Amino acid sequence: MITEVKDNLLKAYLKEIESYDEILDTNQQVKPYWKKMFDTLEKLGMDQLVSRSQELTNKLKENGVTYNVYGNAEVNSRPWQLDPIPFLLEQSEWNLISEGLKQRAVVLDLMLKDIYGPQHLVKEGILPPELIYDNSGFFRPCIDVKLASEKQLILYAVDIARGPDGRMWVVDNRTQAPSGSGYALENRTVMSAILPELTSGMTVNRLSPFFKTFHKEVSALAGKSKEYPTIVYLTPGSGNETYFEHAYLASYLGYTLVQGDDLVVRDGYVWLKSIEGLEKVDVIVRRIDDEWCDPLELREDSRLGIPGLLQAMRLGNVTVVNSPGASVLENSALLAFMSAACRYFLDEELKLPSIATWWCGHSKELNYVLDNIPTLIIKKANRKQIFRSVYGRFLSEEQRVELIEQILAAPHEYVAQEEIGLSTTPALVQGKLVPRLAAIRAYLVADGNDYKVMQGGLTRSSAVHGRFEVSHQHGGCSKDTWIVSDDDSLHKEIGMELPKDPVHHHTSLPSRSGENLFWVGRYAERTMSTTKYLKLLINALHESVKFGNASKSEHIEVLLKGLTHLTLTYPGFLDEQRPELLTNPYGEIHKIVHDVQLLGSVASSIEAFLRGVISVSDKWNHDTWRAIYAIENTFKKIKRPDEVYSNSHSMQKVLDKLHARLFTFYGIVSDTMPRDSGYCLFESGKLIERVLLKISTIRACFSFKNEPHIEHELIEAVLINHHLLNHYRQLYKTHISLEAMLDMIFLESKLPYSIAFQLDELGRFLAELPKPLHSERLNIAQRAVLQASTKIKLADITHLIVFDEETLYRETLDGLLAEVFELILSVNNSLTNLYFTHTEIQHSFLSNTENSSQNEI
Repeated sequence: MITEVKDNLLKAYLKEIESYDEILDTNQQVKPYWKKMFDTLEKLGMDQLVSRSQELTNKLKENGVTYNVYGNAEVNSRPWQLDPIPFLLEQSEWNLISEGLKQRAVVLDLMLKDIYGPQHLVKEGILPPELIYDNSGFFRPCIDVKLASEKQLILYAVDIARGPDGRMWVVDNRTQAPSGSGYALENRTVMSAILPELTSGMTVNRLSPFFKTFHKEVSALAGKSKEYPTIVYLTPGSGNETYFEHAYLASYLGYTLVQGDDLVVRDGYVWLKSIEGLEKVDVIVRRIDDEWCDPLELREDSRLGIPGLLQAMRLGNVTVVNSPGASVLENSALLAFMSAACRYFLDEELKLPSIATWWCGHSKELNYVLDNIPTLIIKKANRKQIFRSVYGRFLSEEQRVELIEQILAAPHEYVAQEEIGLSTTPALVQGKLVPRLAAIRAYLVADGNDYKVMQGGLTRSSAVHGRFEVSHQHGGCSKDTWIVSDDDSLHKEIGMELPKDPVHHHTSLPSRSGENLFWVGRYAERTMSTTKYLKLLINALHESVKFGNASKSEHIEVLLKGLTHLTLTYPGFLDEQRPELLTNPYGEIHKIVHDVQLLGSVASSIEAFLRGVISVSDKWNHDTWRAIYAIENTFKKIKRPDEVYSNSHSMQKVLDKLHARLFTFYGIVSDTMPRDSGYCLFESGKLIERVLLKISTIRACFSFKNEPHIEHELIEAVLINHHLLNHYRQLYKTHISLEAMLDMIFLESKLPYSIAFQLDELGRFLAELPKPLHSERLNIAQRAVLQASTKIKLADITHLIVFDEETLYRETLDGLLAEVFELILSVNNSLTNLYFTHTEIQHSFLSNTENSSQNEI
């Protein structure tokens, strides 16, 4: 009875298998490691497995793991999908696969050298010239661009799947900027945290040695004279499909994440535009496609690359991994000629077969393809030509004829591959274990004269039964890839070599990142301050029994007008043509909370905050990402007013939640973020915004004298807004005085929300920012803050509350606050001139192409 229960999941899965499956060996017996896996799954139970799967999804969301989807207006950023069932391969089999992968890497490296060198493959008829010279990945300017290393192909990824003969077959190559290794690492991290039981009875190889080898190789490319080379990780930006991975790997490897506009070529060298000035770059790990790398010599409308990069490479002043031009090897038609190339270079047969491929540029192959379309998969030879693979067996007669016409119009642009019965693997789909077609993306990195293979990879399974479409763009799901054995001694990590006398290595902050951190601080505080003010305003509205009639409610009109001043959503409650807004304010408040298109609204401020957060993804740890994810969830609710704002009480609840989550974000950043220039800029932005908004509130409430009972209510409201009401009552009990309130808000230097404290803190953070060499004097931003602080601290509070008997205007108070406001506003402009001017685009072209990469996962 126990045995029957134990085998329930396995028996049920075996009944689902329709073709060759990964859990079965050549004798149709369950492989030992898969048997152990199913035994563990039985103990875990299906309910618990489904629950853990949801935990995986939540954990990935909390960690900010996303994959951007192009061409989908509804869903731009899709949460990363991870199946809880890993893909298992036994160590001895993986060793054989690895030898075949290394051989492929060596052949492709030799092909790359030949294509951009003597071109013997073309001259001796091994490769048709059309496959090179009509290849969208071949760039003539790259012919004389060489790396100083033995290997020209440093990083290589290859998609493999098990064929009908039980062997792994090569499906595709990725050579220019291979993606997915960071997702593989994150998959392993999350799986280890959520499903540690699955490793029971087996040892799983680690992934980290691969990244250590990569770091060692990249560092070596900078030259032996550089103990601490400047290495940057070049990304197209946050709109790119795999931007999460760019930020993740840059942080993991300790490289500076940059965009093209962060770099500039001067005097034949590449320089990083940091807040400290220009810093020479030694190595660029690129994640932008070849054609976008250099607008001077490659694609002239590129705003992603660095003008003059290729010339700097020719001079040997910078190394780029992988070298531009490597995309020539991604042409699908080359698979048909890999065997011949291997025999030519190594006098060997390929150890790993390729899926049978026919290039339609030869008449014999063309005729075969046209006669056998129902059994083939049709693709474009050049991957950069947008063309989704066509499965011949799914075509109607009319569609088949149309496809034939397209092929005949340009036969050299098409390849066909045999549609073979690839293996399936267990996947959890809608609470059930079912077989799904899958492919592994394996990763190799140059290691001296050899290549090192990652002991794992990124497995992707098809979302659709019976169809080999594993790309995440088309709904594919990822899997952790386990290379397993019983011998723990095989998998000891190799430690990364450290210098004998380690010294502190300074990491520069790109000007763009510094500016983004500054504005993250500003938008976070703008959202926080607006939310706090709205909370106290809605509270006041709730407490008003006869709003608009009773004198007790007259202060609310001042607060409503103050909201318009605070958010700059003019004319708002100041609109004299719409006096009804003051008697029925919820429509305008509703708009200020949820309207994303209204600048100054809560929704637009959160959106700007989240956009800034994503642009500096490498600066946040997992705890911070969890707080950001919580804020993002609240933002999604705020954008759906019909679901949230059925009444003011619901509105207040969501504002309470947002306020608390922003405080959590502040707390985590304060406790975990390094006290470097990035932190100082974040805090400076936050404090500048806080001072400006607090001044706006005080001016709106007290620039004009009101009746005593109105002023009493306004004083309480402002104290609440500054988080000072409890402290005020401890000192003054029930006595409410404008003079006492202003004294506390202006001059109490130990209260975090007093203006004196905030200006002191702002001055302190500005002093920590880089200064020009040998300069000890205050810069223009520091002088402005010092002036503002001095004006506040020298203010005579008794004189400030004096008002004109006729106009009721407090000229001295309003004038002082106006001066301080302008001084702090000038700090923003000064910081831009001092540290952020490098972020301006250094070249202008025809169009913006932020999302360029064709290297889908």
